[in-house]
Amino acid sequence: LMGGRLLHWMDIVAAVTAQRHSGRTCVTASVNNVSFGHPIPQASIVTLEANISRSFNSSMEVIIDVWTEDMQSGIKTKCNEAIYTFVAVGNMNKPTAVPDVMPETKKEKERFDAALRRRQLSLRDNPFTQAGLDAEKQLGTKINMSGYVLDDSQHYHFVHPNSTMSVNYFQMFNQVLDQM
Repeated sequence: LMGGRLLHWMDIVAAVTAQRHSGRTCVTASVNNVSFGHPIPQASIVTLEANISRSFNSSMEVIIDVWTEDMQSGIKTKCNEAIYTFVAVGNMNKPTAVPDVMPETKKEKERFDAALRRRQLSLRDNPFTQAGLDAEKQLGTKINMSGYVLDDSQHYHFVHPNSTMSVNYFQMFNQVLDQM
């Protein structure tokens, strides 16, 4: 099985899981980790299991475990794992609150705790974070997950990760949004 095909399947399974948890449309915010442990031979039965490890304000971390089953022996082998982050969006495609995750099993509790550590490390190491904070102060508004802000004059700006300046070069983007 080609890795790209598996990534596509994982994205779909993770999206369905996030949408079921939140009851909202969800978009892929990031693919945080993909581990290709074992190749998936042709004619294998492939099972993808996705679970929300933790939810935050509007985002959810989804862990996908990929298993193969040998048709002859029935032996199941975990071959891949991935961690995706999804954001629930509501009206006007703005992030919206999602329900909390209540871990019950030991594995769920471990993944729940690990999700917070991963998020803290991700925010600390993300170049958008500091640039975003600086731009939020400068513009007096909040920045969404993709680095765009809507200012008081209804213009979208993109915040470059290596700059504290916002750049208004998405005029065409604004025109499309105005027509929606």
